[in-house]
Amino acid sequence: MVVPELRPWRGTRPRVARFTAAVRPRLARAATAVRPRVARLAQTAKPHVTRMTRPNANKTWQYTAGAATAGLALAAGVVTAVGPWDATGQRTAEREWAAAQEHTGGADHGRPSGTATAGPRPAPSAAVVLTGLGGGVNTVKSAPTTLDAAALAGVLGPLLDAPGLGARHAAAVVDVATGERLYGAGADQGLTPASTTKIATAVAALSALGPDHRFTTRAALEPDTGELVLVGGGDPTLTARDKAEGWADLRTLAADAAAALKKQGVRKVTLSYDTTLFAGPGLHPIGVNGNVALVTALAADEGRTDDSTSGPTRRVPDPAAAATRSFAGFLAEHGIKTTSPGPSKATGRARTLATVSSPPLSRIVERMLTHSDNDIAEALARQTAAATGERTDFAGAGRAVRAQLEKLGLPLKGAVFHDGSGLDRTDRLTADLLTALLVEAGDPARPDLRPVLTGLPVAGFTGTLTSRYTDGAAGVVRAKTGTLTGVNTLAGTAVDRDGRLLAFAFLASGTTDPWAAQKALDTAATALAGCGCH
Repeated sequence: MVVPELRPWRGTRPRVARFTAAVRPRLARAATAVRPRVARLAQTAKPHVTRMTRPNANKTWQYTAGAATAGLALAAGVVTAVGPWDATGQRTAEREWAAAQEHTGGADHGRPSGTATAGPRPAPSAAVVLTGLGGGVNTVKSAPTTLDAAALAGVLGPLLDAPGLGARHAAAVVDVATGERLYGAGADQGLTPASTTKIATAVAALSALGPDHRFTTRAALEPDTGELVLVGGGDPTLTARDKAEGWADLRTLAADAAAALKKQGVRKVTLSYDTTLFAGPGLHPIGVNGNVALVTALAADEGRTDDSTSGPTRRVPDPAAAATRSFAGFLAEHGIKTTSPGPSKATGRARTLATVSSPPLSRIVERMLTHSDNDIAEALARQTAAATGERTDFAGAGRAVRAQLEKLGLPLKGAVFHDGSGLDRTDRLTADLLTALLVEAGDPARPDLRPVLTGLPVAGFTGTLTSRYTDGAAGVVRAKTGTLTGVNTLAGTAVDRDGRLLAFAFLASGTTDPWAAQKALDTAATALAGCGCH
């Protein structure tokens, strides 16, 4: 799936205006319940609003920016009451939205394939503009009114019976605060989940490894042979580009390794690479495909042959060899000559000369979910297998993911895991399991799983939902999309008119028109967000 790049802020003005109009009615209804917190937030946010106003902008633009910021401030008060938030009291995607006000691009929002030089480079994430309330409150509270399940069924039932959703579909809606299922239709039926599988992969990886875990790539020197081994650590975000944007990069690794070699008087080495952290075939069951590279413990830029960061594109046939050739080139820039690289395995006696480590797993999970990154998903499934003692191939990764979810007590009846990305059409998930995963991620007792929620694309603003929900639910629905031929799915969260945080999952199989199916799913999610349903 090609993920469009977030446009420069100037292009987002109409979208912000729509967002403000869309959320104003429900914020007004919810404000009474959270007025004390909102009052405190208004005082905190006031200096930030001043700083964010452009001195040379015209009056209309000042009004729009001010209204949008005030709307977000009020939304923060409402959503804090229903949670969950990240450690700073602000959702990651909202920080990225704020960054777009003063910078072009977005925080690692990739560009479609085929646009190698078009569009601005991603901008760094902005500093927090909305301070967390109540000393970092991270609880999920119920809305003040009771939702009528029958009324909700009356709204969703006809929408989910739309012809565009095909012959087989399932749905579930759960109150995140209470865990109560408010709606279900075939919710225990296992259907092809497509990319919503990544929600399960994310929960499994975070629970097995922890949100602060980092993946390390190292250069090690064999003491007897003088062989320099580039040892893959299974980091799916490793880059060889000149601007690393905060990710681990081969240029830095080469510079550090070269400096260490020169200290020993070494100017020429036999170069090899070690990918043994991952086992089994690296070729995904779908075969050679632009949606995913060969799964390997060593790859730079996901084996992409252009400068894209997400979406389908042509991949190199051997990512590990290509990454090592790039590494050799960087070593040469620092005066170290190498042989043509080949595969090997570092021994226990090999001495590490230099290392580079990825950002925390929490950030990697957010990138995976926001951009529906298949390469990251397959790597995280295998990293889960490595952390739990399973064989690090497709089958072992599937067993590891299932075992982690079983430990969490999640409903696994009907679930089948054959990969981590959802590209495998034989995967099966239920609407019950998907909503249970989202509720688990919102549990105040599980802050380690919060990146599952903060990484979900924001309707009308980020990732795979940037160009969807241009009316109505923009900014109040966050969801992971899933699309294969004949399969359309959507799972995420929505804030309803009473400020209640709901987890939902909609799955459809046998669809014949992907655009009609997508529209039907978006309509259902919009209706859920707009439903008072008392």
